[in-house]
Amino acid sequence: MPAAVGAHVYKNALVTIATIQYANQVTKARLVPDQPVQTLRTLVPDGVLQDVDSPVWTFELAGLQINVTGGLAKALRDANGGELEVILQPKVGTAQATATFTIVALMPEFGGEQGNWLTQDLSLPVIGQPVFGTSA
Repeated sequence: MPAAVGAHVYKNALVTIATIQYANQVTKARLVPDQPVQTLRTLVPDGVLQDVDSPVWTFELAGLQINVTGGLAKALRDANGGELEVILQPKVGTAQATATFTIVALMPEFGGEQGNWLTQDLSLPVIGQPVFGTSA
């Protein structure tokens, strides 16, 4: 069996938030679904009923904490509680997978430990469902 087509190491991605590209500040950007499955087992051998609920999405984002103009931390802080459109493209180029969605901006971390990079690690709520597509 040949190797799978389309597999790649996650690098050279696009992370666009409110039309600004932040990939050079980000070390993690991923959409994570929470999709409950309800299962009911009856008293017969094949008596299993299952229902899959709609997913609720979270946008996990980590990277540098840049607190000046042009920094993602500043942009999130300035937009606290507001809605921001995000385009996530795991691989740069045409005909690549994309997800477009809206997040609620939350306050990022501020400060850190001596001798270490200032970083941030966030889980941002996604409003509704992402729209998956392909880059032009």
